[in-house]
Amino acid sequence: MKKFLPGLLLLVFTGTAAASQDADFIAARQAFQAGNSARLDIHVRRLQGHVLEPYAAYYQLRLQLENVNADAVKKFLSQYQDSSLADRLQGEWLKTLGKKQQWELFAAEYPALINKDTELICYSLQQRLAANDSAVLTEARPLWFNAHDLPTNCTPLFEALTVAGLLTEEDVWARLRLTLEAGNVSVAKHVNRYLPADQALNERKLDDATSNPLHYLDKQRHEIQTRADREVALYAMLRLLRSGTDQAFAYWPKVRERLDPAEQSYFLGHLASQAARRLDPRALGWFRQAAATHPSTPLSDTQLAWQTRAALRAGDWKMVLGSIEAMSAAEQQAGVWRYWKARALKTKGRTTEANALLAPLSSEHNFYGQLAEEEMGVVIGIPDEPYKAGTEEIAAIQQLPGIQRALALYRLNLRTEATREWNWTIRGYDDRRLLAAAEVARRNGVYDRAISTADRTVQQHDFSLRFVAPHREALQNHLQQQQLDEAWVYGLIRQESRFITDAKSSAGATGLMQLMPATAKWVAKKMSMQNYHHALANEVNTNLALGTYYLKHVLTTLDNQPLLASAAYNAGPGRARQWRDAMPLEGAIYAETIPFSETRDYVKKVMSNSMYYASTLGHRLQTLRQRLGIVAPKSTANKLTEEEK
Repeated sequence: MKKFLPGLLLLVFTGTAAASQDADFIAARQAFQAGNSARLDIHVRRLQGHVLEPYAAYYQLRLQLENVNADAVKKFLSQYQDSSLADRLQGEWLKTLGKKQQWELFAAEYPALINKDTELICYSLQQRLAANDSAVLTEARPLWFNAHDLPTNCTPLFEALTVAGLLTEEDVWARLRLTLEAGNVSVAKHVNRYLPADQALNERKLDDATSNPLHYLDKQRHEIQTRADREVALYAMLRLLRSGTDQAFAYWPKVRERLDPAEQSYFLGHLASQAARRLDPRALGWFRQAAATHPSTPLSDTQLAWQTRAALRAGDWKMVLGSIEAMSAAEQQAGVWRYWKARALKTKGRTTEANALLAPLSSEHNFYGQLAEEEMGVVIGIPDEPYKAGTEEIAAIQQLPGIQRALALYRLNLRTEATREWNWTIRGYDDRRLLAAAEVARRNGVYDRAISTADRTVQQHDFSLRFVAPHREALQNHLQQQQLDEAWVYGLIRQESRFITDAKSSAGATGLMQLMPATAKWVAKKMSMQNYHHALANEVNTNLALGTYYLKHVLTTLDNQPLLASAAYNAGPGRARQWRDAMPLEGAIYAETIPFSETRDYVKKVMSNSMYYASTLGHRLQTLRQRLGIVAPKSTANKLTEEEK
């Protein structure tokens, strides 16, 4: 019989002990989630010296936070200040103090908190109100203008604003509009109580308008007299818009004369922006009508964005420019609007002004930064000398307790906690430390953190970390079989899963290429894949085989245009085809006018990623505008297959 060497025995023992402690940690976490203190204490005693011991201590404190001694909390915060748990526990403790109105202790501890949510902000304002801070009400007022439900501890602030005369009836009407636009009827009813009883909305009518807006309008349109009646009628018209612009527009003349010009303009703005979202060519006319009906009723930034997109599709560069210039100053600083404003300025011969916008934008590493660079006459390239972290820098990061905890949590597939721990640890890092941390993540196979961390650098970059290319050997065979562009496929996978092999979306898509179960099954059948079952969709090679086959299928049915295929991969081939125009459309305009915000962002990132991958992988370079191409007009000849619908 062979004998184990002492070192090997120690290795086996250490590995077994670590696995046992991992099991105890999972059991401790489950006991915490169940609120079982006795069972939690049993497992916590076995976790001494484990890298995740701070989590066990947090679990114990968290379960007794209502009655815990302040010194015990402060001891934890001091001992584990390098962990995200410290800030998390402090926030939860502060909410307990606020609920009990222990303002002196709250005031002493609140300034050290990093992550502050609305509930904590309202408790802080309450504490200052109790201390007679004269600036509190001015700071509290912006919280009111919110379409969503707010924590109950904000209510005393709003009551104080009302008493002080700083919350007017017009402010109440403004928030009612916001809540009804968002469809938050329960919040609207709460806000309604701030109006005098003789002016408030009739909540029964509000319920009727919610459940059946057309029936409500048929029954009530002749009874529209008060402001409350008009607001409910406008709300009913907005509800009709959800079903489509045609029905709402057809009914509009029956309601219009009951409304004042400002209210008419308000509805027309919503009609126009909804039409623009549906790529309805009538949108621009309705935007103009809204402005003409009541010029002083402004469009929101969101509506102006859709007016701009409608103008782009129509080739109306004058309106493109006017729409962007009507946006708020903050919105105009977004890269998308700086780029399109520059393009609009160029059509008017104002090249100097255009270049003043494009020059700084061209240094940004994103879709519109790349297009701006090309507009300035430069083809994208990766910086000549990427910064590479040294061995000692990488080792120093690897040994940090926060990094060790994050890696342990990733190993246990507790990704939410792991990501929170990782992000807390690297906060405030300079470029060099960020790149060293990104390399640690890459070496440990945590590719999403490698990408995210490298993405944070400001001056020193390593694009091979921003655009990691794992599983390249496995992917090559599938790329060759399907004759797909490697840079584009990597750009798509990066956006789909960040190379998390077992990624699963809320919709049920799985694996590197995020395949829906029905799609994976359909592709497996097309490929004559033997003994396929859904669990195989997470296996790297199978997922890549299925994903690349489907991507090739989509590409072939959409004129071999990666832009359209990217849109189709996210939203379905039928939609990608419907989003074409009646005339040929510049690819960048097609991308910007995709109606779904998720797909619009997705497509731009995939196409931008493909440019960087082409460079880092050593492919022949082409411009982003060449990759985007010109989208051909709609064709009625192409019929959708069952899997495309």
